[in-house]
Amino acid sequence: MTDEDIRSLTTIDTFIQRKQSFAIYRIPGERYPRFLTQTTGAIRLIYNVKDLDGQRGFVIAPFHVNEVCPIVLIQSDQAGQPLPVEDGMDDSILLSKEESFLLPYSEEYAACFHTFIEALNSKTFEKLVLSRCLTIKRTPEFSPLAAFRAACRRYVHSYIYLCYTPQTGIWLGSTPEIILSGEKEEWNTVALAGTQPLQDGKLPQVWDEKNRKEQNYVTSYIRHQLLSLGIQASENGPYPAYAGTLSHLKTDFQFSLKNNKTLGELLNVLHPTPAVCGLPKEEAYRFILKNEGYDRSYYSGFIGWLDPDGRTDLYVNLRCMQIDKETLTFYAGGGLLASSELNDEWQETEKKLQTMRRLAPVLP
Repeated sequence: MTDEDIRSLTTIDTFIQRKQSFAIYRIPGERYPRFLTQTTGAIRLIYNVKDLDGQRGFVIAPFHVNEVCPIVLIQSDQAGQPLPVEDGMDDSILLSKEESFLLPYSEEYAACFHTFIEALNSKTFEKLVLSRCLTIKRTPEFSPLAAFRAACRRYVHSYIYLCYTPQTGIWLGSTPEIILSGEKEEWNTVALAGTQPLQDGKLPQVWDEKNRKEQNYVTSYIRHQLLSLGIQASENGPYPAYAGTLSHLKTDFQFSLKNNKTLGELLNVLHPTPAVCGLPKEEAYRFILKNEGYDRSYYSGFIGWLDPDGRTDLYVNLRCMQIDKETLTFYAGGGLLASSELNDEWQETEKKLQTMRRLAPVLP
């Protein structure tokens, strides 16, 4: 990366104006974010998760791969390099109280919720995930890079990214959920489900049956999917884990792979997990596409650096926003069981939306 590129990071408009794909990301536990860009050639578009076998680059994959939303691979010469970013953002432009913009549920959400609950009550599904989006006007004060820096400060336990390609546009996210990470002989994924707010900033230790059951569905699914490829994994959990101002139940899976060149095959059996889709997987996937009422786009897909010969860090794309010239669109969802209550589930999505919403300037 040249000195000119480093200076350009003060305004990512430079990259966008010349349609140069880039990604800035901060892995949990690292001090500095990493930056990468593709300087030559066109980014690669992929239309099947399995086709990620043997590929290397920064991956942006949607919930539903199709002609409009393909998997995008930024083919950088190397993994992101540590990038000390000056912290000059004025926190006063951020919303400070999430209660100031929690809203009652909408008629559209209520109608979708009842459609999903009817399917669950009929025993067609064990679990379904209902998501939604919220679009607000982008104010002149909003800076994607400043919001990225603020997210890095606020959400130290999450994977933070800001990326752009001509195909995807600009996305910013803060996600706690690994779908696949590791290198050489050591690999891991996680089951993450169930949600509670933090209690005085601390992790809650008591979880109700609904949350424990929801998390167990995801754990059982991942265990089964790994075994379908002959992968024997060790497990640790469930235990409460941080996710911004929320907490989830988490189970870790550690395993080795016979062939690191088949990461696309492994990702194909894991994605989408019941944490963003439902069970049975294929039936829930089709039900969501038909009944959710909007296009998730790259929300609830996966994102991050893929390298079968080096280090891979891929995360489920949760708690994210899509940044357009005049608007910001936020995404969030929640797992539903037959016992789920409308207002509880709406408030859960409201709180999840605030992860990114809190990084937007206050509207007049």
